[in-house]
Amino acid sequence: MKKWLAYSTLLLSMTAYADVDTYHIDNKHSFANFSIRHVVSKTAGSFSDITGTIKIDSADLSTASVDATIDMNSINTHHAKRDDHIKKAKYLDLGQYSKITFVTKKIIPSSKTEGVMIGDFTMHGVTKELSIPFTVLGFGFDPWGGQRSGFEAHTTIKASDYGFGWMKGENAPVGDDIEVTLFIEGIKAKKEVPLR
Repeated sequence: MKKWLAYSTLLLSMTAYADVDTYHIDNKHSFANFSIRHVVSKTAGSFSDITGTIKIDSADLSTASVDATIDMNSINTHHAKRDDHIKKAKYLDLGQYSKITFVTKKIIPSSKTEGVMIGDFTMHGVTKELSIPFTVLGFGFDPWGGQRSGFEAHTTIKASDYGFGWMKGENAPVGDDIEVTLFIEGIKAKKEVPLR
């Protein structure tokens, strides 16, 4: 009886995770876009070097997890001189802090394709819990025989929460709120066939 219960528990456990697939973030087709106030208007840019993994069951988003890294050296504001300027210590300080990381703690679905991911967000040496609403754009085959997933997410962070000081003073030319839009494409990892 004990052996049967142990076997049943193992079988249920294996079934619960059978449909969780791993997708590697495709950094050629994934972007972290941002906008921030500049004087009385806004300026925008993006980070294009995003790596990491997404584990997800398309039928149960609550089982999903994300572990992602953004290399801030990949910043592009479509103005090379400005990019070089904001990489320096006064702004992004990429000499000391070149990575942004996000690791989920839990996923709270609101529908079959939407939810909120809650996790530890680290930037500029500061880690805070961040909630990011997201949408699953879809799953499907690509023209090269692989499988892909697509995601979109939006959030706003305050630069001052992460130790940046460029927004100090009433007449600071650059704002505190950074609006972020993520477009993430994942490539499904091939499952290893166990040896018999």
